[in-house]
Amino acid sequence: MSDEESTEYYTLICDDPSHEVVLVDCGAREMDVVLAVRKLTGQSLWHSRDLARQAPVTLLGGLSAYRAQSAVAVLQSAGARAEWRQEPEPGERAAPSP
Repeated sequence: MSDEESTEYYTLICDDPSHEVVLVDCGAREMDVVLAVRKLTGQSLWHSRDLARQAPVTLLGGLSAYRAQSAVAVLQSAGARAEWRQEPEPGERAAPSP
């Protein structure tokens, strides 16, 4: 490359950012939530129960917005409090929870 030529770099923003599903609170219907966690994660019943009892906990990551919203709907219909959020970019620190 000569001094007159320059290199240009572009950032593509067409990719859908990945999202994660967070179980905030198990709620009163623990067994229903455990079964929903098992359905979503594919984990054993024992592991799903442990995850549900560790709330708040991130259950799934790397999902599209649609799949994350669908997973939250399954958890909410089982009686849990859950939310989906965009995963932080690599090297980016997550904001502390209030």
